[in-house]
Amino acid sequence: MKQFILSTAFLLMTIISWSQASYLTEFKQKWANAKDFTLELAESMPESSYDYSPTEDQMSFKEQLLHITGNMVWLTSSYLGGEKLEADLKKEGYTKEEVLKILTDAFDLAAEAVEKFPVEDLETEVKFFAGPMSKRQIMVLMNDHVVHHRGQIIIYARMKGIKPPRFRGW
Repeated sequence: MKQFILSTAFLLMTIISWSQASYLTEFKQKWANAKDFTLELAESMPESSYDYSPTEDQMSFKEQLLHITGNMVWLTSSYLGGEKLEADLKKEGYTKEEVLKILTDAFDLAAEAVEKFPVEDLETEVKFFAGPMSKRQIMVLMNDHVVHHRGQIIIYARMKGIKPPRFRGW
């Protein structure tokens, strides 16, 4: 009986470990696609429209991109062991080229953090302003935040007559 319990416990731990490793593999692929899709969308908007905002109380296209950047840098550097970005995200007057470089660097820093992330830490709970979360949930939140704001800038692009790139979120 003792052997059965030990074998079952080992099997369960193996399945959980495999599932967590699988999650990280899937996240990395999804993150690479999110980077490519977001950058292609950012590239599609002419620089003359980077300060465009549908209403006065909404962030501009550029501000949305910098907001996406700030969130992923904050989440990865605060919760996932990532590096901080060497850019002042509050600075005004960035060119399209500069924003694209900053956004690319932020996606790359987040990808590096996830690449180095120890699978056994996925379920580690952290204090978050909205309540305790696992580090896996922080990764999900980071992706959801990108998707949310990318959806907004897709609308901005459409309002400017630009057809957004084909979706690839898998």
